[in-house]
Amino acid sequence: MHRHPKLVPLSHEHQRLLFVCRYLKKDAAPYEGFPLEPEAKLAYIVKIFKEVMVPHLQKEDYLFEACTGHDPEIDKAIRELQTQHRQISTIYGGLLESKDLVGDMDIIAGELEEHIRREEREVYQWLQDRLPHVIEGLSF
Repeated sequence: MHRHPKLVPLSHEHQRLLFVCRYLKKDAAPYEGFPLEPEAKLAYIVKIFKEVMVPHLQKEDYLFEACTGHDPEIDKAIRELQTQHRQISTIYGGLLESKDLVGDMDIIAGELEEHIRREEREVYQWLQDRLPHVIEGLSF
């Protein structure tokens, strides 16, 4: 699918995060240079959340704020996505204290993957189709 140029950087970040999702799953295939030990995976997710996820969420907050109030269906979807952002952040926050690190990483991988796919397939598409004038005025 063709993405609005202003949304392309966010979509690229999604692609990187989808790799993280595959890597964190219980049944992850070995990736060259990526250890499969739970503690190593935890260190990787902490690094990626700091480097990619936190700035990404800040950009999406900016995007969603600008796009709210123009279309009731989009507004509802944005509220749902923002709730998911908080849920994913809560799961992430609990990883350091986890008693089942492998299981909890699998949970966050599934939640994040589902969330990203919805943003890409549904919400970003609506934003670029219905609110191109709003997106065009944004600078990330």
